[in-house]
Amino acid sequence: MAMAPTAAADSASATDAGNIDAPELRIFVMALFFLFGGITSLNDVIIPKLKDLFTLNYTQAMLVQFCFFTAYAVIGVPGAWLVKRIGYMRGAAVGLLTMMAGCLLFIPASQSALYVLFLFALFILASGVVLVQVVSNPLISLLGPARTASSRLTFAQAFNSLGTVLFPLIGASVILGKIKDVKVDQLVGPALDAYRVTESRLVVNTYIGLAVSLALVAAVVWANRNRLKGERHEDSSLAASLALLSRPRFGFGALCIFLYVGAEVSIGSLIVNYLALPSVMGIDHEAAGGEIWKYWFGAMVGRFIGSALLRVVSPAKTLAGCAAGAIALLAVSTHTSGLIAAYSLLAIGLMNSIMFPTIFTLACEGLGKRAADGSGIINVAIFGGAVVPLATGALADATGSLTTALVLPALCYGVIVAFGVFAVRPVTPVVG
Repeated sequence: MAMAPTAAADSASATDAGNIDAPELRIFVMALFFLFGGITSLNDVIIPKLKDLFTLNYTQAMLVQFCFFTAYAVIGVPGAWLVKRIGYMRGAAVGLLTMMAGCLLFIPASQSALYVLFLFALFILASGVVLVQVVSNPLISLLGPARTASSRLTFAQAFNSLGTVLFPLIGASVILGKIKDVKVDQLVGPALDAYRVTESRLVVNTYIGLAVSLALVAAVVWANRNRLKGERHEDSSLAASLALLSRPRFGFGALCIFLYVGAEVSIGSLIVNYLALPSVMGIDHEAAGGEIWKYWFGAMVGRFIGSALLRVVSPAKTLAGCAAGAIALLAVSTHTSGLIAAYSLLAIGLMNSIMFPTIFTLACEGLGKRAADGSGIINVAIFGGAVVPLATGALADATGSLTTALVLPALCYGVIVAFGVFAVRPVTPVVG
């Protein structure tokens, strides 16, 4: 999953004041990108597991993403305020410990066999992810010369993509297995509760392992909490940031971030169930889960290709072309069957690759000193990952067709095509 960049990489180019050369800290910031990228994409494996355990419909299953991405709307602004108060390194430690707490909450959730407690655990986990994300992008920009800040940020985003590839691949083999010779639809009462507790332990064991890893990284970050000497933060009001939405280019771009994240998460969340359809691959959930990594791998490869392509091709035109390509692949997938339907859906990851950073850059173009405020609003717009998947699940339930529900992500990509066409025109810079 592409995570929100900040204006720090651009604004830092003016001066090296406040930047430090600390290669050892860069390694741990890369680890942060890897962890929160991987943990976010692990939701794609959790959803089919919980859907089966609690016999959920698609709308109920998508509450996983709703609770996770709601944290961006709830925690984004308070999280930025906290980081300004206590600093980057302490903020990162708090975020990691919050993520660890969310992972550990899977233990009582499993013991109670209550879906609502799993959702609560995911919200706490996501709150920590938001805090770590608020820290990571500007921090990687500070750790070295300003002239190479963009390079470091791009390299860090590659680690984020690596996490989104590896976590689902490993998680599918660990989480999506199930007890043999057990028919869930025939279980009732205590037998059903016992089955849910036993099966959910697979989820719990995975997240306990993550909790241990997060604790180790948090300890290292805390040990280096005083490394950033002379750290400074500027105050800004929420009203001033929201006023940027009145600018057509920025407002349109923020809407597209909302829709893009929603479309990307919707497709990723439904891959397992979609590939399991008899008309597609007809495989079990464990095997289908083993295919998720290909969706995110396409996004990772596309970032490297896109970084070179965007040097010679208009970013706005490239964005419009990729969004149109995503629509075409959705059309192919939903109107064919078998491997063609499966791999055309997975290939959308390649189309997604450049969308987030390109939308961000185009939306914030011309904001000047207000770019940091714009970055904060865009971070909140990631809330689209909560709304669009839930709406997609509701559409699948209402129509009784997972294929039909994919029209909603297609509509999201259609708006992004329009933004790409709109953004070709020159932008008027913000004055003052």
